[in-house]
Amino acid sequence: MKSVFRSVATYVAFLAGIAGVFIVLYAWNLPPFRGSIETTNDAYVRGQVTLLSPQLAGYLVEVPVQDYQKVKEGDLIARIDDRIYAQKLEQAKATLATADASLSNSEQSRKSAEAKIQSAKAAIESANAAFEAARATLERTENLLEKNIATQSDAEKNRAAFNQAQAAVHQAEAAELVSEQDLNTIVVSRKSLEASVESAKAAVKLAEIDLSNTRITAPQNGTLGEVTGRIGQYVSVGTQIGSVVPDRVWVVANFKETQLSGLLPGQMVTFTVDALGHKQFAGKIERFAPATGSEFSVIKADNATGNFTKVAQRVPVRIAIDPQQQLTSRLVPGMSVVASVDTAQNGASVAQAAELR
Repeated sequence: MKSVFRSVATYVAFLAGIAGVFIVLYAWNLPPFRGSIETTNDAYVRGQVTLLSPQLAGYLVEVPVQDYQKVKEGDLIARIDDRIYAQKLEQAKATLATADASLSNSEQSRKSAEAKIQSAKAAIESANAAFEAARATLERTENLLEKNIATQSDAEKNRAAFNQAQAAVHQAEAAELVSEQDLNTIVVSRKSLEASVESAKAAVKLAEIDLSNTRITAPQNGTLGEVTGRIGQYVSVGTQIGSVVPDRVWVVANFKETQLSGLLPGQMVTFTVDALGHKQFAGKIERFAPATGSEFSVIKADNATGNFTKVAQRVPVRIAIDPQQQLTSRLVPGMSVVASVDTAQNGASVAQAAELR
């Protein structure tokens, strides 16, 4: 009788062991229970976390927001004391006004130089007229002197007047050349003044940018993380004072390389979120990472030395979350999910995606 019970117990233990093995194989989706569904729990909700940092140094005088507050693009997050930067802007504007005044004076100098050139040309015409009159007088006097009608004194006097008129012509021509050179100098210096004006305008623009950068605003709609900036705190360039998390999120599932053979862009994905009571959501495969996760690590594994044990690598797969699902607004970056893909699914979108791939 004892042997019978002993045999029954042995059979029960054997069957329980066999059942346990099958349960393990089924749970791990291994043959003979391996189906078309690929699942991974190495998956997380992802999003863009934008760190907020000032571009200027100074003391914070206003921090009107709180942790985890909803913000819209352009909302004020913090403000740096702007008195110094406001004065720098006024200083830059004053420098610009000075440069504009110098340029205006240059314009007046140019017009004056042009007028002097016209005056010099008129002086040349007057000197030429006087020269022609003196030459005619000298010629008449010399003719009369040959006929003993005029005296030698008259001839010498008229010759001196002729030489004086000729010198006046040369003097007027030289004065015109000087006026033209003055104009050229003004034109050349004007280019320098124009460059000074442009430099002053750029300084004003930079001062305006610095003044606007004293206001740290939300770059886009989203939710604030922890706000670390405090009124009276001295911040420098790059000091983190908070972060903004936009509302748009997605899922990155890290599938083993042995699971990728049946995955295609466009395939439907179902995933459950641990934090929401394993609530199920739907999505689609968008794209695959260009390399395995190990290739993006800081310290690369060197498999060319020592003994080698093959380890299945994982490839990140980006999954777009279908819109207008319940509780999607509660999905935040970092949540753990379990993603599943039925590789047996087909359809026009998947086939088209496969052709493109």
